[in-house]
Amino acid sequence: MKPLLDLRHLQLIQAINETGRITDAAKKLGVTPSALSHRLREAERRLDVPLFTRMHKKLRRTPTADYMAIVAERILTDLSRAEEDVRRMNANVQHVVRLSVEAYSNYRWLPSFIKFMKARTDGIDIQIMAGARSDPLSGLLNRHLDIAITSGTVSQAGLSSIKLFDDPLLYIMPPSHRLADHPYVEGSDIVGEPFITYTKIPEPDREFALLFRPTDSYPKWAATVELPEAIVELVASDLGTSVLSNWALQSALKEGRIVGAQVTRDGISVPWHAVLRSEDMEDGDPILQIAKLLSEWCSLPDCGFHIT
Repeated sequence: MKPLLDLRHLQLIQAINETGRITDAAKKLGVTPSALSHRLREAERRLDVPLFTRMHKKLRRTPTADYMAIVAERILTDLSRAEEDVRRMNANVQHVVRLSVEAYSNYRWLPSFIKFMKARTDGIDIQIMAGARSDPLSGLLNRHLDIAITSGTVSQAGLSSIKLFDDPLLYIMPPSHRLADHPYVEGSDIVGEPFITYTKIPEPDREFALLFRPTDSYPKWAATVELPEAIVELVASDLGTSVLSNWALQSALKEGRIVGAQVTRDGISVPWHAVLRSEDMEDGDPILQIAKLLSEWCSLPDCGFHIT
């Protein structure tokens, strides 16, 4: 059966879904608003259902548009990937593996890993998809990513993981903080402390469940900031404290802008994994090959992730 819509209709749905206005969507696509309005009417006529309704000069999505936006994202991403892969073939690159690190945008480890990878394989290129860090697992399932470096244990249908390393959590604070000389902190030490958190959703292997809840000792929630690098800057400016992964804090710690203490006397370590689609776990698959190289590289004492 021949599709009723073509790529320009999918681009239209995606652009309006992102901008909410015909004029903004038209600018994004490089066409006139009248041409885009005509394209929208054509798409709705072909489908025989409305995609958007007008509400105070903005377009409100219908359930049909919500569904088609998901389809459009998948199709356009796959097409873009195929086109890019074809172009790269002329540069002796047969495979492009797209990778993102959950939450963090610290990629100082990347040059070291690429040198390690290039010495052991060829024809494979790495593309960093930093925009997928907020929800890398969805990026994998939607095929926007090939490998997600994530913390904790992943148990989700269709996904498999390879262990990379264990990394301790650190309680971070400005150098002038009253606990700055403590080798570790307990929940009772930070009661009432202004605390900047990445998320207020408790996770079973993180500070909320293992530091605060056992002693019923809680800091004062100062802010929720979904960017660890921004949290570091706020802590360095004495606007709060936080708990983050050790590996991503090394630059700020070495510069002396923040100090870190172990979380509890015994410490809390979080496992990090390379997560990929289960269908890519076959021998010879370049995605699996890169995941295994990541694991091998992370076992080295001087790699950029595992801080010994």
